[in-house]
Amino acid sequence: MRELVESALKDALDQLLLLDSFILAMDVNERSISHRLASYLEPHFPDWNVDCEYNRNHDDPKRLNIRRRSIQSDDAQATTVFPDIIIHRRGTDDNFVVIEMKKTSSQETDDYDLEKLNAFKAQLGYQFAIFVKVVTGGTPAIELVKWL
Repeated sequence: MRELVESALKDALDQLLLLDSFILAMDVNERSISHRLASYLEPHFPDWNVDCEYNRNHDDPKRLNIRRRSIQSDDAQATTVFPDIIIHRRGTDDNFVVIEMKKTSSQETDDYDLEKLNAFKAQLGYQFAIFVKVVTGGTPAIELVKWL
């Protein structure tokens, strides 16, 4: 299965760089970039739903026991989360892939996104968690793809 996801992600990232270099060079909002990547992933997963910022776990808000971004303590609490991209089956526990994206122009560290991805796997049963960092504001490129 990992080979299928790797191949689909590589193809989708190639399409993002080729077809959406303008929005990457213009350093547009991360949500816009995530949406474009999700649209390129969707044809690879016809039996799954590919959603951006989908915050539902059945009927309830999707929550993880992680620290809040704005709180500096290590206290863990149930925090509502909005994953950048997920591949899942809506209304079920079939959670396949979760992707967090970050632009190189972001002032935030990668730590929180990586913590979230680990929690998605441990707490919500996602099979694959992937961190993608894209170069924006200059020559578009993929800086990092990290599998957790």
